Amino acid sequence: MEIRRLDSRAEDFAQAMQDLLAQSSVSQDEVSTRVADIIGDIRARGDAALLHYAAVLDATEVDDVRQLRLSAETLRAAWEGLDAPTQKALQTAHDNVAEYGERQKLQDWSYTRSDGSILAQQVRPLDSVGIYVPGGKAAYPSSVIMNAVPAKVAGVARIVMVVPTPGGVANPLVLASAYLCGVDEVWTIGGAHAVAALAYGTQSLAAVDKITGPGNRYVAEAKRQVFGQVGIDMIAGPSEVVIIADDTAQADWIAADLFAQAEHDEMAQSILLTPSAQLAEHVQKSIAKLLPQQARAAIIERSLAERGALIVCEDIAECIALSNHIAPEHLELMFEQAADYVPHIRHAGAIFVGEHSNEVFGDYCAGTNHVLPTSRSARFASALGVYDFQKRSSVLQLSRAAAGQLSPIAEHLAKGEGLFAHALSAQLRGGDA
Repeated sequence: MEIRRLDSRAEDFAQAMQDLLAQSSVSQDEVSTRVADIIGDIRARGDAALLHYAAVLDATEVDDVRQLRLSAETLRAAWEGLDAPTQKALQTAHDNVAEYGERQKLQDWSYTRSDGSILAQQVRPLDSVGIYVPGGKAAYPSSVIMNAVPAKVAGVARIVMVVPTPGGVANPLVLASAYLCGVDEVWTIGGAHAVAALAYGTQSLAAVDKITGPGNRYVAEAKRQVFGQVGIDMIAGPSEVVIIADDTAQADWIAADLFAQAEHDEMAQSILLTPSAQLAEHVQKSIAKLLPQQARAAIIERSLAERGALIVCEDIAECIALSNHIAPEHLELMFEQAADYVPHIRHAGAIFVGEHSNEVFGDYCAGTNHVLPTSRSARFASALGVYDFQKRSSVLQLSRAAAGQLSPIAEHLAKGEGLFAHALSAQLRGGDA
């Protein structure tokens, strides 16, 4: 196959980049309406609606909603049923993510002014969170780890997992990961109805305070619609990788890393930026050589053909500037002295430095989180972390002297805004000084 080839020096390059980065214009109206109907039904009928959608959409028919919740014994049995190498792999991933998360924790702090006033920050974990884990034919134990472990490190008291299990058949790797991570409740439901149940609660499933985790477009739209009732992590789009490489990089490794994103789905985006036209040619040959060996070759080929690109730039500096414009979910740096350029990266969900630090390690087990901003949202958003499961309260304790000093200032500003009750409140504290 021939992947798109671009040159930054071409006259039409700006338009070509705009076309490459353009998102699908498929109308969301039908999805939005359907999701709104499901959310409204869950709010109105609770368990009865959840039973209906479990049967119709999850192909799981039960008489009581409580049958959709898996027992602690079921989770433990799934863990104990794994072979030793699989247990070790999951444990290593868990421990590395937890170790990284411990360094992310927000801390309480305070300081005292000379007048005796105390200003502080108080940090507390969320009371409860819901994590959405994709299910069906695929197994994503890594999604359990990446969502549950930061919540656990933050100190969240109740972690609820929802995972679609068509026909009632749950994947043992996912259940074992839930056991390992200390998930408190596992419900075998998915889709917009699962998100609605987490947000608003039913007679049997208590609502949570925040929902995290990836899903299909119905899940993403449901998260968008329930935001405000609960917190959410982000609205995730198709997966993305940008690789910046020079001619010291191995073409086969680059091709494999492009494949690793492209195999997610046809809308995934995989881009190489390089100052070497020769490397771009070698990568094209590696793609042609390695593609037939891939289990998901058809998906990879379509993804690379429609949303992939090999882009030749003037130099590494231009590669970095272009990457900052793209603001990719994943950014790999595969060139000499790559670490020296990390401070110049402004917009990327996660940065992988050096040819041995490929994105796949971040996906599974290195310790960094794989829940990352997509669709150029790395310009303003960050990777999921422990801090997403914590909240901050500001604390103010004024001395009498400080209140007296601030009283006329607050009174003046309040009157300027036409809020005279505010002004009175400030004035009374000043009179008490």
